[in-house]
Formats: sequence, structure tokens, C-alpha cells
Amino acid sequence: MNLLINGDKLQLPANVNTVADVVSYFFTNQPVVIVEHNGEILDKDAHPTRKVADGDKIELVNFVGGG
Repeated sequence: MNLLINGDKLQLPANVNTVADVVSYFFTNQPVVIVEHNGEILDKDAHPTRKVADGDKIELVNFVGGG
């Protein structure tokens, strides 16, 4: 599947079918990831049920602490 992730065209494996799959593909241990799917910011509860399709635009934002 070809997706536009944070402005980059990327090909993801065929088993990536939902927003939750996309998030887990890029972030294995990240408790907070903000997702915008085709211009809509999603609640975390929607990630497992929101399907992604070829050509979708996804923006992923995570928080990094430091000092």
C-alpha cells in the first residue's frame, strides 16, 4: 500500500490496513501519537477501526521529552 506519511510517499506492507497498524509500524513503544488522516485529527479510540487506503495522507506527531 502506498501512503503519504508526513509528506513522504512510502510503500507499506500489505498487512497495514488500519491507522493503528500504521502507528504500530512506525512507533513500537510510543504511548502518545497524534494522527491526522486525510485532514481529520483522530481520537485514539478510532485508530483500530479507521481503514487506510492506497494514496491516503497521514500525518504522525509524537512527543519527545528531554532536557
